[in-house]
Amino acid sequence: MKYILMMNTTERGPYSIFNWPTKDFEAHIAYWKSLNTDLKNLGELVAVEALTGPDQAKLVRADKNGMPVTDGVFPESKEFLAGYWIIDVESPERAYEIAARASAAPGPGGVPLNMAIEVRQVMTGRRDELS
Repeated sequence: MKYILMMNTTERGPYSIFNWPTKDFEAHIAYWKSLNTDLKNLGELVAVEALTGPDQAKLVRADKNGMPVTDGVFPESKEFLAGYWIIDVESPERAYEIAARASAAPGPGGVPLNMAIEVRQVMTGRRDELS
């Protein structure tokens, strides 16, 4: 079963890592590399991506002619999507274990951040039904 694990954070969350002391920043990045390597070695990692901050995002809608209209950056919100993993695991419980590990990434002073990680199963179906 495939799942997407979405790391949601606040403006003061992981995007503030660039203001952390160097050793804390390096420990945080090493943690992510270790998690991703472990998942890859177990054959569970399908994809992983970090995203830029919401200050660089655009909302896009189609106008009446189907042309894209951009609307500036995201409206103010308390949380935003910082990154995601797509994993392929045997059970929801395994997806939850991985999400908990991601949640526990170290912050300043090595204290776990305990970030919210949203877990959702990726819909599956026949490809011809989706095209």
